[in-house]
Amino acid sequence: MSRYMLIYNGKATDPSQMSPEDATKVMDGWRTWMAAVGSALADVGTPFGQGTSVVDDGSGADAIELSGYSIVEAASLEDARTLAESHPFLSEGKGNYAVEVYEMLPVPFQA
Repeated sequence: MSRYMLIYNGKATDPSQMSPEDATKVMDGWRTWMAAVGSALADVGTPFGQGTSVVDDGSGADAIELSGYSIVEAASLEDARTLAESHPFLSEGKGNYAVEVYEMLPVPFQA
């Protein structure tokens, strides 16, 4: 089983800026997704706060709008993608949000 990082691409709304009903709906969506993924969810992850980017020419830039990550275990990239398809981060349905799925490879120089 390989591990895959799901990176949430798009600006999430801070739950403190939602109505209590909307915040509950969002959290219910997460609970439903986590229950469906079950033991394949290796790390629920964390939301991201403000970010910055360090560029190879020594300058800085604004970081792209990433909202957080989770880690899942799956037999293949396609299986990991399938786990992400029902993610509540994608619930808007207007193309403003994406879940990027990357296989986590071993570091080549680690024993």
